[in-house]
Amino acid sequence: MPALVNIRGEFLMPYLWWVFVSSFGFDLFLVSWLLYGLKTGTFRFLDFVTVHITWNCLSGSLGDDDFYSEGGSLCSGDSGVVFSIGSHVEIYCPPRKRSRISGPYIVGRNLFEDKRPSIDVLPDECLFEIFRRLPGGRERSASACVSKRWLTVLSSVRSSEFNRSKIPQGQPETISVEKAVNNADEDIECDGYLTRCVEGKKATDVRLAAIAVGTSSRGGLGKLSIRGSNALRGISNFGLSAIARGCPSLRVLSLWNVPSIGDEGIYEIARECHSLEKLDLCQCPSISNSGLAAIAESCPNLTSLTIESCPSIGNESLQAIAKFCPKLQSITIKDCALVGDQGIASLLSSASTALTKVKLQALNITDYSVAVIGHYGKSITNLVLCGLQNGVTDLSLEALGRGCPNLKYMCLRKCCFVSDNGLVAFAKAAGSLESLQLEEVNRITQQGILTALSSCISKLKSVSMVKCMGIKDLSTEFPMLSPCESLRCLSIRSCPGFGSTSLAMVGKLCPQLHHLDLSGLCGITDAGLLPLLESCEAGLAKVNLSDCSNLTDEVVLALARQLPLLNDLDVSKCSITDSGVVALSHGSQHNLQILSFSGCSMISNESRPALEQLGRTLVGLNLQHCNSISSNTIESLTENLWRCDILS
Repeated sequence: MPALVNIRGEFLMPYLWWVFVSSFGFDLFLVSWLLYGLKTGTFRFLDFVTVHITWNCLSGSLGDDDFYSEGGSLCSGDSGVVFSIGSHVEIYCPPRKRSRISGPYIVGRNLFEDKRPSIDVLPDECLFEIFRRLPGGRERSASACVSKRWLTVLSSVRSSEFNRSKIPQGQPETISVEKAVNNADEDIECDGYLTRCVEGKKATDVRLAAIAVGTSSRGGLGKLSIRGSNALRGISNFGLSAIARGCPSLRVLSLWNVPSIGDEGIYEIARECHSLEKLDLCQCPSISNSGLAAIAESCPNLTSLTIESCPSIGNESLQAIAKFCPKLQSITIKDCALVGDQGIASLLSSASTALTKVKLQALNITDYSVAVIGHYGKSITNLVLCGLQNGVTDLSLEALGRGCPNLKYMCLRKCCFVSDNGLVAFAKAAGSLESLQLEEVNRITQQGILTALSSCISKLKSVSMVKCMGIKDLSTEFPMLSPCESLRCLSIRSCPGFGSTSLAMVGKLCPQLHHLDLSGLCGITDAGLLPLLESCEAGLAKVNLSDCSNLTDEVVLALARQLPLLNDLDVSKCSITDSGVVALSHGSQHNLQILSFSGCSMISNESRPALEQLGRTLVGLNLQHCNSISSNTIESLTENLWRCDILS
């Protein structure tokens, strides 16, 4: 072969070259030269392509007027080239025309054969050896755009298997193959590494392979999020394996609703991506304990793990996480039927001091797991317990308060066995607690809430209660309690039993409030809210009274007189009239920026001057469903208050 053509593709002996091709075929010539170059290390991909293109140029088709003569020269009016090999065989190369039949024709002794030389005859093994010797990202990206087969072979090459070569200064680094495949979006650089998110119809194996090839020369992706999957050509283990081979530096992987990805793809991630730090698995029914255990054994730097609605993941994988991931800081487990007390207890009892955030939701566990958290969770700062029907009791809640000295944020949701006794005991024991959220905890009453507020006198800053149906308004005067001077934010939403008497007590307990949210409390009146407003010594900055239908202009007058620092007010669906709007405009609310009168049907066009005066400082005004305000008034306000975003 070296006697026929040199490494730069220059034809040294055209006569012998044509003899070889005509005798053995172009395909055999191409393969022979390829194997020789790979063996000697002198192969260059661009030379290979040059020869292939040159042959295609020489092997154009014949026109309708071309004809052949047996044993002699071809009789034609064109300007083709004839090479005479012997007295019986000639090779004719016609001029370049519109392609009809590719390949040369050998004429002689009634022999008429159609040769179709193509690089496609090479097996994948040869293409693999070619592609892994490509010098840089530009060549690999360009090759991946040729066909799906080339893209598939390229995506099977691991990043470590490419022969690295230095790119000359001033030469562009790479072109993105995903721009040519499926019109993919550009890469986004976040947290110092490349980030990609594929969703819905765009989530296919071909797209993932293109991303892996296109980003491999830049170190590969650092973060990949897959949301859903194409219904016809969805993501499977093949696409995830391509990412693993092309992006060994992957740090964050999020898989949502990808039922075709199973343990095989996760095995490849574990085998290649040892720098993985965050793993999020949601609705992945094909991933089992085996796959997650492989991640645990191969990715010791894992710091965050989220498992949601994965029916095949259970206690065994959590035990592996506890054993091999000492840096785990955050764990979220939701709606996994196979996870029980054994897995949770193993995970939390073996976890190091790094574990700070725990969220357990809709699991089949008992208060034993919660007690384990209280015993070993000395470093936990954020804890969410949601939908644990048998998991949280008064005793386990008190154990949490005593055993988690650094706990700052606590959320209890749908915990049907927690009562006032457990809440008060927890509030007294949790000395570092800053935020408490209670949602649908229906055995808690006003007495428990007020006592808990009085018990947290040191660091508690925020309390939120949502849909706690056990709260009923106090019928008798409650004994005086110590005020909670540290509380800044109070939210009591959609608790229909919370009335004016309870609200007055809250005002005495929380004199330093800045944010107040009482939305959906239909039972409170002006008489109950006014004492609370008068008790706020620091001055409220944000007030939400939406859906409190019994509140009238009296509340707005109090807000206008007493709250000069107010910047966000929502009185949607309250009984506010034009008089209330005028009173608010005459107040000292120089900082008011957000104002909502949505659903206040008694506000009419007469409020336009007051609204224009308020609009000097407003950046947002909500007048939706104010049916007494005409469209002309809205247009006038929009024109005059051009700095304010008006919803109507």
